Amino acid sequence: MKFTVLKQSKKSSARAGLLETAHGVIETPVFMPVGTLGTVKALTPELVAEQGAQIILSNTYHLFLRPGADLIARAGGLHKFMHWDKPILTDSGGFQVFSLAKLRQISQDGVEFRSPFDGGAKHKFTPELVVDIQRQLGSDIMMPLDVCSSHTAAKKKIAADLRLTLDWEKRALDHFTSAERNHQVQALFGIVQGGLHEDLRRESAEYLRALDFAGYAIGGVSVGEPAEDLYRVAQYTAALLPPDKPRYLMGVGLPQNLLQCVPFGIDMFDAVLPTRLARHNTFFAPDGPENILNAKYAADLTPLVESCDCYACRNFSRAYIRHLAQAKEILAIVLMTIHNIRYLVNLMRDLRRKILNDEI
Repeated sequence: MKFTVLKQSKKSSARAGLLETAHGVIETPVFMPVGTLGTVKALTPELVAEQGAQIILSNTYHLFLRPGADLIARAGGLHKFMHWDKPILTDSGGFQVFSLAKLRQISQDGVEFRSPFDGGAKHKFTPELVVDIQRQLGSDIMMPLDVCSSHTAAKKKIAADLRLTLDWEKRALDHFTSAERNHQVQALFGIVQGGLHEDLRRESAEYLRALDFAGYAIGGVSVGEPAEDLYRVAQYTAALLPPDKPRYLMGVGLPQNLLQCVPFGIDMFDAVLPTRLARHNTFFAPDGPENILNAKYAADLTPLVESCDCYACRNFSRAYIRHLAQAKEILAIVLMTIHNIRYLVNLMRDLRRKILNDEI
């Protein structure tokens, strides 16, 4: 993997770059649609690509449990298994494991958990195993096992979680490096944790910088904290990260989030929101998300968004899509998913253009 900053804005910390991977070159800043189970919900891979998506995110935890990393490896890796030839980032599954508080037990060695899918079978994730699973998946960018602390936890607890995370991340990098000699196509990012505490964020960033990961993620945000705290932590942490490495803000992807955080110098974003909101009859619009079931759209023959060039906006009216949603037709979800992903792709393209022109 190679990352090149093409332009550093003169007005902010925003930058435009190129992230080169084995499965293609990504223009940054970039939004990554989430394909948790090896699919972006409601869309074929071709439809995802047609919206301009350059990279997707899939989930190690879910794919490990169903259908299993061994099967995906036998299929030739996740790219072939899901028929997607562009880059893939896989997260470590740490967030999913730690969100299942009643089903897991943390130790220095890793985390034991019970599967919610197969009768509560026991599994154990170690930092090394999570790297090996992602090796089998064949993703372009992999994330290490980490602890995602609650933003409401006591600082002492968050500090303890951080120290465990840093130990796990070093173990992951050591294991990744020892097995990397003949596998130069994958990259491992580090994850900065520390809750809402700037001193813990600095401790995390300084430790991980010394380990020289291929890129750096800001984790532990977008987990229920107020927006002002999300922005404060994102801006503070981004400034601590190496300027020559990609910076990834995990789980953040509302339009207003992207507009606020790209000027902090963040290059990569992801969120399930474009697909999830579509499944709840909601589409992105310039003034904020709108619910298509609103009565004002019953006879509205204009597109979801006049300025959007997506397939849904070019061919269908709000009234028609509302009719589909009322009738619970699957096409309503498909069309709003297409629109929501394209809306964010277009937003990021516009932000990149503005960075190149020193407009932000």
